[in-house]
Amino acid sequence: MEPTSSVIARLGIAQTMAWGSTYYLPAMLATPMARDLGVSPPTIFAAFSAALIVSALIGPSTGRMIDRTGGRMVLAATSVIFAIGLAGLGIAHGVMGLFAAWLILGIGMGAGLYEAAFATLVALYGNRSRGAITGITLIAGFASTIGWPLSTFMESHIGWRGACLAWAALHATLGLALNLSMPRSTVVGVSPVKAASSQPLDDEAPSQRLASFALAFVFAATWFISTAMAAHLPRLLQAGGATLATAVMVGAMIGPAQVGARILEFGLLRKIHPLLSARIAAALHPLGAIAFGLFGAPAAALFGVLHGAGNGILTIAKGTLPLVIFGPSGYGHRQGVLMVPARIAQALAPWLFGICLDAFGVGALWLSSGLGVAAVVMLMMLGQVKQPRASFS
Repeated sequence: MEPTSSVIARLGIAQTMAWGSTYYLPAMLATPMARDLGVSPPTIFAAFSAALIVSALIGPSTGRMIDRTGGRMVLAATSVIFAIGLAGLGIAHGVMGLFAAWLILGIGMGAGLYEAAFATLVALYGNRSRGAITGITLIAGFASTIGWPLSTFMESHIGWRGACLAWAALHATLGLALNLSMPRSTVVGVSPVKAASSQPLDDEAPSQRLASFALAFVFAATWFISTAMAAHLPRLLQAGGATLATAVMVGAMIGPAQVGARILEFGLLRKIHPLLSARIAAALHPLGAIAFGLFGAPAAALFGVLHGAGNGILTIAKGTLPLVIFGPSGYGHRQGVLMVPARIAQALAPWLFGICLDAFGVGALWLSSGLGVAAVVMLMMLGQVKQPRASFS
């Protein structure tokens, strides 16, 4: 059974909603939310970081569940969880309610974002999932493009509480319907029974443990870079001599660069090994940082495009690399385990990179570039690990 455009479209739309109403929500609603609740904006982002930690903790168990039963009902359940969390956020009247709502959303994020979607596709299509994984990231790549203006529009017309409640209603209706419409898993190439009884990660051969460590580091490093840039890119560019107008323009280029790179991955790059495309992608942020460091503001656009393109392909690599290196058996559990350090790094990135930016200005790029170079080195090491035969289409 090959991935169908209908399945990719339905899951892609559901993922766009999930990302737009959780990960991209604070950027637009944190200020009015903080003002109404009588707290500072950092408190809102602290609650969001707590949600990311929760998502990291439940990722492995969610992945194991998808390995055993498929992802249809898990994703459907997360639509309900998102609806409850967003409704709770919309009626919150203090710090306790704020954190409680975000912790519920963290459960949904751990069980309903890309990792769960990737595992669902692998349960359906096995080694033939690369194209489907690329397809849903291509659609959901517009989550910020759609989510930010939609949240802003709703906040201006019905307030931030109304926006949260409207997002909750969308999850309880459209999101739930889309996820329930997913095919029941037949787990092509690996049955749920085999997936559930696959070799425990603790019993892996040394080479597999090395590969797991390398992938976990790569994912943590690249998610740190991505989140740090999302939080601080305009200020970073201004510290390097760019004007505010240039910084805003470059920030607006990130999304199209990500989507453009994913289209390239879907077309020209789909016939090459995902490990090679991941190495190229991981090198793009350091290359852009070097150009910006050497030439300043004139190279700001180049930096933005290279960073965005690399980030776009690496999002796909997070789904495809565990599949082609370890195969589909136990994919969901392994994906959940590998992403724990990445979620923690993601939660820490805005705070830690902000400290470096305050202390060193544009020199903070040494941190993100160093992590990018280290990720490339780790991906080079993965070439020494024996990989299972698989179809990468």
